[in-house]
Amino acid sequence: MSAYYQDQKLMVEGLAVDNMAKQYGTPLYLYSKAAIEQAFTAFSAPLKDRKHLICFAVKANSNLAVLNLLARLGAGFDIVSGGELARVIAAGGDPAKVVFSGVGKTRSEMAEALKAGIHCFNVESIAEIDRLNAVAAELNMVAPISIRVNPDVDAKTHPYIATGLKENKFGIDILMAPDAFRKAKALPNLKVLGVDCHIGSQLTQTQPFVDAIKRLLELKETLSQDGIELEHMDIGGGLGVTYTNEQPPKPADYLAHILPLIPSNVTLVMEPGRALVANAGLLVTRVEMTKDNGFKRFVIVDAAMNDLMRPTLYQAVMPVLPVVEAQQTGPISDLVGPVCETGDWLAKDVPLSSEEGDLVAIGGAGAYGFVMSSNYNSRPRAAEVMVEGTQAHLIRQRETVAGLWAGEQVLPE
Repeated sequence: MSAYYQDQKLMVEGLAVDNMAKQYGTPLYLYSKAAIEQAFTAFSAPLKDRKHLICFAVKANSNLAVLNLLARLGAGFDIVSGGELARVIAAGGDPAKVVFSGVGKTRSEMAEALKAGIHCFNVESIAEIDRLNAVAAELNMVAPISIRVNPDVDAKTHPYIATGLKENKFGIDILMAPDAFRKAKALPNLKVLGVDCHIGSQLTQTQPFVDAIKRLLELKETLSQDGIELEHMDIGGGLGVTYTNEQPPKPADYLAHILPLIPSNVTLVMEPGRALVANAGLLVTRVEMTKDNGFKRFVIVDAAMNDLMRPTLYQAVMPVLPVVEAQQTGPISDLVGPVCETGDWLAKDVPLSSEEGDLVAIGGAGAYGFVMSSNYNSRPRAAEVMVEGTQAHLIRQRETVAGLWAGEQVLPE
């Protein structure tokens, strides 16, 4: 976690959170530059002696400043839309380090990515193989591809973020994969570079990764017998982080388990997202009022489910950090927002003595925080700030109410 207490005050790097809330308002997303750098180095350092490409999963946090920082560190990017590709390019990312995932790529997205010169498409179905070949032929180009296989491995995570089981929509069943590779190899406008696998998110054990990679290696051997040699193996992302009590392996330990399995002449591609940015971020919110209905105490804040969807969507438990440390003790309370939904909660049954005007932060908000936010209830989205030592950089302005209906118009009289 990037935040810490100093003299009872919550800090991010060298700045006090209360001062930043005063300057930029609330709700407010705060990110630590140093925490992102440290998280990236935790992956890159163990890989320094072998061919690799670390592709940040843009869906975790797509702010241009975050993408630019990672690009400067040497990261590639895992994208799932044409919009994410445009963001990566706008942020200074190298298209040649981009892998394009997702089950529903449109023809126009494929064409844009081909023209940009991305590293490869992670193809997820026979229909996509045919479509991509046709789009590449229209452009008189050859599309580099990696086929995403579904290894039917239980990632032991929340069902909404498990992606490697037979019932999930992702990838091609590993038993059907050899035929898919043969088909792709025979098409004139495709070039098979590798195999891809992503079994889920917020994994806290290494064994599911090991099981999946062993199945990929069996597939690689089968393909080799057919004359199909793979240049890279993409093992996806999904390594979990500590929000409260989770104990995921550190990147070095995780890599120590899987690197011996992967041939040294094969480029290792990986797609971490949450593990690079989650614990670099906070959502800071101000208490509007408290309410006790005789059964439960509610701390009502100015952030809501539209600002942070993870608790209500995934029943995610995220750390609650009062900006004054002493307020971590107190009556058991639910931290809720003003949105008109019973599902509008940020934390349940936490000890919290904060009252009207106090500030509370939600930890672990650097991933799937702002990027999943919306304007539900006509609420402007929060500002985003990157902290660098004792400097704060506004990296996204707070939306205005008038901006909410820009592009809309009433019917003529």
